[in-house]
Amino acid sequence: MFGDMMGMMGKLKETQKKVEETKKRLDTVLVDEHSTDALLSITITANREIKKIVIADELLNDKEQLEDYLILTINKAIAKATQVNETEIAAVAKEGMPDIPGLGNFME
Repeated sequence: MFGDMMGMMGKLKETQKKVEETKKRLDTVLVDEHSTDALLSITITANREIKKIVIADELLNDKEQLEDYLILTINKAIAKATQVNETEIAAVAKEGMPDIPGLGNFME
């Protein structure tokens, strides 16, 4: 039993390391989002760090419209990046979970 516990702890540490590596890799995964008319585009990492904003000149004439575009497009980009992030982290975490009898029903 003690050997099983040690093996499980080792697997958990390995999984934790893989999760950390995945988080670092997600800094390089870029997600692009555009306004519906393509006047604004946002590039964000899967870790939700904005990397680039491109604004069409015509939006620069209307501050209120630009603000609305930024809010909507940034929120959509964050939602997409969050989905990529959570999917990637969950896949790594699930792959490394020890096989504990009876726990499978709770994990799904």
